[in-house]
Amino acid sequence: MPRALVVDDAAFIRLRTRKLLEENGYEVEEAQNGEEAIRKYSETSPDLVLLDITMPVMDGITALKGIKQIDPKAKVIMCTAVGQQSLVIEAIKAGANDYLLKPLDPEKVLAAIKKLAGK
Repeated sequence: MPRALVVDDAAFIRLRTRKLLEENGYEVEEAQNGEEAIRKYSETSPDLVLLDITMPVMDGITALKGIKQIDPKAKVIMCTAVGQQSLVIEAIKAGANDYLLKPLDPEKVLAAIKKLAGK
């Protein structure tokens, strides 16, 4: 069973995303900030990471860089609010595979995951 790590400081977003992924055959771990994301990534080596950009403690771009240091082949999809294009560009340069705009659309989440799984 493929594993995913869902990282967001909003509990309801983690819960909704977890439910969607579990319904589609994923085992899901959660983290509420970038620091926790890096720790969980190194402990569980998930197949996929959905990573919020804007979080307290450690933001998503810093976490992305930390995850890529652990595993340069990590598959990471950044999640961002509208109007954060410069952060998305920075995330792509730092190694993110894709990005999704919030509020997360279940169909777009699944499409991005399928696209990534095909790589």
